[in-house]
Amino acid sequence: MVRRNRFHRAVLGVTALAALLLLIAACSSGGSTGTTGTTAATTPKDGGNLTFLIQEFPAGWVSSESNISSYEGNLWGEITDKLVYVSDTGQVSPWIATSWQTEDNAEKYILHLKPGVTFSDGEPLNAAAVVDNITLWAKGDPARGIAKVGLFPALNFEQATAVNSTTVEVDFSKPTLGFIPTLGYHGSILLAPKTLALSVNQQANLLDEIGSGPFVVKSYQTGVSYTLVRRANYNWGPPALGHTGPAYLNSITYKVVADESTREQAVVAGDAQADFNVTPSDIPSLESQGFTVATPRYLGFVDGFEVDGGSGPTSSLQVRRAIQHAINRSQILSTIYPKGWYAATSFIQGNVPEVANDSALFNYDPSLSDSLLTQAGWIVGAGGYRHKDGQTLSFTLVPNPYVPSTQQEDELIAQQFAKVGIKAQLKIVPLSDYASFAAVSTAYPLLSVSRSFIDFSTVGGVLTSLNGGQNWFGVGTSNKTLDTLSEEIESASSTAQRSAVANQVQSYVLTQGYFDPIVQQVQRIYLIAPNVHGVTYNGVAYANFYTAWLS
Repeated sequence: MVRRNRFHRAVLGVTALAALLLLIAACSSGGSTGTTGTTAATTPKDGGNLTFLIQEFPAGWVSSESNISSYEGNLWGEITDKLVYVSDTGQVSPWIATSWQTEDNAEKYILHLKPGVTFSDGEPLNAAAVVDNITLWAKGDPARGIAKVGLFPALNFEQATAVNSTTVEVDFSKPTLGFIPTLGYHGSILLAPKTLALSVNQQANLLDEIGSGPFVVKSYQTGVSYTLVRRANYNWGPPALGHTGPAYLNSITYKVVADESTREQAVVAGDAQADFNVTPSDIPSLESQGFTVATPRYLGFVDGFEVDGGSGPTSSLQVRRAIQHAINRSQILSTIYPKGWYAATSFIQGNVPEVANDSALFNYDPSLSDSLLTQAGWIVGAGGYRHKDGQTLSFTLVPNPYVPSTQQEDELIAQQFAKVGIKAQLKIVPLSDYASFAAVSTAYPLLSVSRSFIDFSTVGGVLTSLNGGQNWFGVGTSNKTLDTLSEEIESASSTAQRSAVANQVQSYVLTQGYFDPIVQQVQRIYLIAPNVHGVTYNGVAYANFYTAWLS
């Protein structure tokens, strides 16, 4: 939901860098020095501390506000579990829910829970606890300021009920195919009932966020460091990872280091073992030195612009289509990104099972853009830009501060737009201010998108404002085709039925120019030292250090 941009890297002096590396090293226990490591080790080893460098963490840890952030999600994933595990290809498998049944045309679900699971304070993770979590995900608690999980399929949610201590029944008023996969979404984290009952202010204390995961928060200093230690009695990891006992690492220490180049150099120097979001252009050099740079693609929407079809110049279909054909995606890939990035074929990521290949609908064709804009009455005037009724065809692009390299991307797109007479300027919004900006971002006809999801059902909720939808394209309920497609996605009672609708909605949205796909989204980039092994990545592209170990 929130988006990330890469700013130009600051260069620190040698003295400042050395001082910071000493600080990092002082907070590390058991981390490796050296930069080469071994690739021959195959047997996991117990012990050691992994130091993970990250740009920022929030001042408060209210789970309903912070658990789906690209940053905080890293920590939440280590101290909490989920009911199901979803792989990077969308494969759903058991976790805390060992099995489930789908009944009444996907209007009823029966979840069977693993017995003996406990939260870190010893409280049982039983059916009653799961009911509390699911109900809060679906409804939130407005009276306490607790928000519901944004991508949870709550539209037709009726109730969750504990049948017995290890069985939960969940009922919907209409078919809800996305329910089981969404239980593996990074917003659907299981927290102890006593945590859920706290006020918002109390929940802001990370020490009071009690999960059932393989690590527990030992201590933290806001904005500086956060130390997790492993649970000795943890024995319920997802079978898909091939390990169910305690984590191998003794601890994970997250260090907040704002400067990107400093984080990167600390890992290269051996003073830390992981860094979140290095510069893509640095990847080839880092890999040549023996480091792993993981660029997992999450399940969700591609990197691109959602387009306001309801007002301004982009209310014209011709203008919307002209913008699509003015973007040279091949040039963007070859200029900005190394291997690991791929061209978009739809507005849906390529690892989503329902993805279509509609790339011909938005191919680079500046001649077609010129023709469409002229047909729409936008004529080239002074300075080479197009004008109509005294107005210049102009857009403000806001680089997404949650996605690496979007500033460089938007700079190049602005140059490409100029070739067809479209004027574009950039507005740089720092990461710290982006949440408040996003609240008023509807004023921008071309808005950068960064959104993961676990199940295609989510797409129905962004197309229009129907049934409380997010109305990405600014058309409200005026586009009856989009309304129909939205309802058909959300009410499909079989995967075959929904797959057919998925093809239709992708083709229609792109034909109407409501979305400008650019490249497949890589929002989370992990630099991993050579002595770190066994890191895995889930369906929303988070690194999981539960199976990681140091050599």
